[in-house]
Amino acid sequence: MRTVLVTGGAGFIGSHLTARLLERGLQVVCLDDFNDYYDPAFKRANVAPFAANRAWSLVEGDIRDAALVDETYRRHGVSATVHLAARAGVRPSIREPRLYEEVNGMGTLNLLEAARRHGAYTFVFGSSSSVYGINSKVPFSEDDPITCPVSPYAATKRANELTCYTYHHLYGLKITCLRFFTVYGPRQRPEMAIYHFTERLSRGLAVPRFGDGSTARDYTYVDDIVDGIVAAVDADAPFDIVNLGGSRTTTLQRLIELIAGSLGVAPSFEELPMQPGDVPITYADVAKAGRLWGWAPKVGIEEGIGRFVEWYRRERQR
Repeated sequence: MRTVLVTGGAGFIGSHLTARLLERGLQVVCLDDFNDYYDPAFKRANVAPFAANRAWSLVEGDIRDAALVDETYRRHGVSATVHLAARAGVRPSIREPRLYEEVNGMGTLNLLEAARRHGAYTFVFGSSSSVYGINSKVPFSEDDPITCPVSPYAATKRANELTCYTYHHLYGLKITCLRFFTVYGPRQRPEMAIYHFTERLSRGLAVPRFGDGSTARDYTYVDDIVDGIVAAVDADAPFDIVNLGGSRTTTLQRLIELIAGSLGVAPSFEELPMQPGDVPITYADVAKAGRLWGWAPKVGIEEGIGRFVEWYRRERQR
């Protein structure tokens, strides 16, 4: 039976992916350090349902620990990797650039080295739409020049993509880099905009509106992202970079209105200036994913927000 290592497997996307892989009858190893970027209790709750499944294993540790990473591949007989572990977020990376470079840079290198040594040639890397930076051409295509990342987080993700290509070129690893566009859905990180806005609006509090509310993002529902990750694992391509996005933009103002409407409340706002590292728009050209795998986003923002709010209400009651 194939064994897949999911780094960051206790996180938002990782836990959804784990459930899907287990449903497919695969062995799954979760490598996660349960750091305090947000409350580790969220992540422990994410993986609690897997504890009784004999096809699931947990390795608690840091991807910066090269010996631990190497031993994980050896002991579990890993044959494929989905690398989602990272220090995430644009604004925190501006405050702690060294930490982002250490975790995202050295951590990714440790995984690629272990995959090379142990013959785990299938490698899917979770990159980010942040690499496009201030891109004047929309929608963003994988062929666009990547020369203007505007945060340390974005710079590390682009550097990781280049390192992935190097390991493909030198050692024949089969690597797909997936550029995720603002993923949301049940179990998403509590500091992310949709969760944060839902929390505040449900309590009758004003939500922060940066700038005039016209900045736009391409939001992608987590189930669509998992579909794309699984397609990349199955394809086992020599090397590729592929966008996964909703291929539709939603302004900040519209997003707040959708959340408020699902909650049945009237929004109020805390007006704030644009933040360093923010970009005016993200927008995915997903034609390549369609050509390669027949992939297309299925869940629109209206349906996705409704699903998220429904989940949030259940969790709040629980």
